[in-house]
Amino acid sequence: MNLIAFTVFGLDKWKATHHKRRFSEFSLLILTFLGGTVGAILAMMIFRHKVSKKSFLWKFGIIILIQILLFYFLNLKY
Repeated sequence: MNLIAFTVFGLDKWKATHHKRRFSEFSLLILTFLGGTVGAILAMMIFRHKVSKKSFLWKFGIIILIQILLFYFLNLKY
C-alpha cells in the first residue's frame, strides 16, 4: 500500500505540473488511511507535494492520529 500511495502522490504531482486532470484529495487521503502513510509521507517530502496546503495537512494529520489510536487500542487486547 505504501508503494501505491507513493506512486499516486508522485503521479499527482506530475499531473499538477503538467496541468493534467489530477487525483482528488479524498483519494490521496483514503490511500493514506488504508495503510499508505509511510509512502505518502515520503512522496510528500521527495516531491514537495501538498506540503504547503494547510487544509490537506490538517486532514492528513488527523488520519495519522486515528491510525495511532487504532494501533494503540487494538494492541491493548493482545
